[in-house]
Amino acid sequence: MALRMEKWEVRTALDGSSAVRVARRFRPDVVVLDVMLPDFDGLEVLRRLRAGVPGLPVLFLTAKDAVEDRIAGLTAGGDDYVTKPFSLEEVVLRLRALLRRTGIAEASAGSELVVGDLVLDEDTREVRRGGVAVELTATEFELLRFLMRNPRRVLSKARILDRVWSYDFGGQANIVELYISYLRKKIDAGRSPMIHTMRGAGYVLKPAP
Repeated sequence: MALRMEKWEVRTALDGSSAVRVARRFRPDVVVLDVMLPDFDGLEVLRRLRAGVPGLPVLFLTAKDAVEDRIAGLTAGGDDYVTKPFSLEEVVLRLRALLRRTGIAEASAGSELVVGDLVLDEDTREVRRGGVAVELTATEFELLRFLMRNPRRVLSKARILDRVWSYDFGGQANIVELYISYLRKKIDAGRSPMIHTMRGAGYVLKPAP
């Protein structure tokens, strides 16, 4: 769901043999692969995938976090290795980096989100409004990025919780209100407001009039 919200086309498989079959049909640009699978392990999946597409970038995403497991994954030809629990933001950034490294995506392509005079650079993590730098925490940045990826669209608190605080977050929706207030103080202070509350529906970001 997180990758689809990044506007990527995604295919999934529940075991190694299905993964190989789906990849051969789908021809993915990058693969996210677990090590522990029901039939044969992710290292064998990697070997079979690379037999058909030698340069296919692969990111291991697994609970096996021992140093020897990381070494095994990278030695087998994995391009990156992320352990659970993980940050959705980190996984997305690492996948983008893999695509750029393999020449599938240009470094500058789509790195900036622009809404009105508000600019967010996803690669450098810099934010500017009216040319003035805005300093944000990691959570504030992720919240603003989600809003800017959906300009003029009303986003419910539940949807924001799912995207910014991950799908298994057990907190209350008032965490969204709190961080929206933080963002407003930094983005809207002394300027025409861009972040608006739609009572009973959620929040929307749109260019200032």
